[in-house]
Amino acid sequence: MDVSPRRAAALLTALLCPAAVLTGCTGADGSGASGARREPVARAAAPRAADGLESDYRRVIDDVLPSVVQIQGADGLGSGVVYDGAGHVVTNAHVVGDQRAFRVTTAHSEEPLPARLVFSYPEQDLAVVKLDRVPDGLKAASFGDSSKVAVGQIVLAMGSPLGLSSSVTQGIVSATGRTVTEGGSGGGTGATLANMVQTSAAINPGNSGGALVGLDGRVIGIPTLAATDPALGDSAAPGIGFAIPASTVRTIAGQIVRDGKVTDSGRAALGITGRTVVDSGYRAAGVAVVEVRDGGAARRAGLASGDVITGVGGHRVTTVTSLAEALAELSPGDRTEVTFTRDGDERTAEVTLGEQ
Repeated sequence: MDVSPRRAAALLTALLCPAAVLTGCTGADGSGASGARREPVARAAAPRAADGLESDYRRVIDDVLPSVVQIQGADGLGSGVVYDGAGHVVTNAHVVGDQRAFRVTTAHSEEPLPARLVFSYPEQDLAVVKLDRVPDGLKAASFGDSSKVAVGQIVLAMGSPLGLSSSVTQGIVSATGRTVTEGGSGGGTGATLANMVQTSAAINPGNSGGALVGLDGRVIGIPTLAATDPALGDSAAPGIGFAIPASTVRTIAGQIVRDGKVTDSGRAALGITGRTVVDSGYRAAGVAVVEVRDGGAARRAGLASGDVITGVGGHRVTTVTSLAEALAELSPGDRTEVTFTRDGDERTAEVTLGEQ
């Protein structure tokens, strides 16, 4: 279920910005720098701006929060987002784990409703569950265009952190296009996730699977994990959370709803089984090819068992994780150069990537 070692809390005090601007416009004697008659205008600007932003927050919360649910399993809880009017709910694969039956609390259900797993796709940390009965008033969320998400954009994170249902935190989009790898312990899937949205909005245990929402009321991502800080004993790093972008959510969830499984992952693959190898100094030095799958990209390019991959597409490869991260930036059908060693000699091969 939701994994607390990788979840972070953060708070962005964006409402302080108007006050800082006004301070810069005030003279030493308390009058406006451009004349006393401008002082009432400058002082009035802050409440109006704050009121407008607060109204935006309330409008978005009233519109979207009814589409965010709490998912209770045997081992813990997380959040989910209503995907359609038929009762499908999208969440994280690490929220559902290996369970198949759940209790889901919606905005319009007095008691938790039974739900079942439709399909879980750990490779992208997404899953869909379906309510056994669709309650009156169930409202599907509206998903936005990931390509229009911009750094600095104000966002709200909605979910059930620490079991506190219908909680909302706020922040900004800190970055886009991040590639991150989940831990594989404590319930994590170990997946390498590309094109993630980084946010400063608080993502705590229980927020996973909820909604990251822009001020237009559209879901731009599914909060999934937070960074850990080795300097803090691998505890959560404040203010650094990640969400799966809406485009990926629509692609994966849409296939699950339509076909009952993922039929087109869009994720590049070499078609090998590999393991990390170390050098004489016990430092990670590459990925040894344990098995080459018949008909796979590596087989077609001439790679063989025993080769050690050290680079893909200009990215250095030292571990299985770094190989996955390099592949996450590519797509099936892309041609890329793979650097590897065989019997101590460095070689390269042009590989047309397959699909996971």
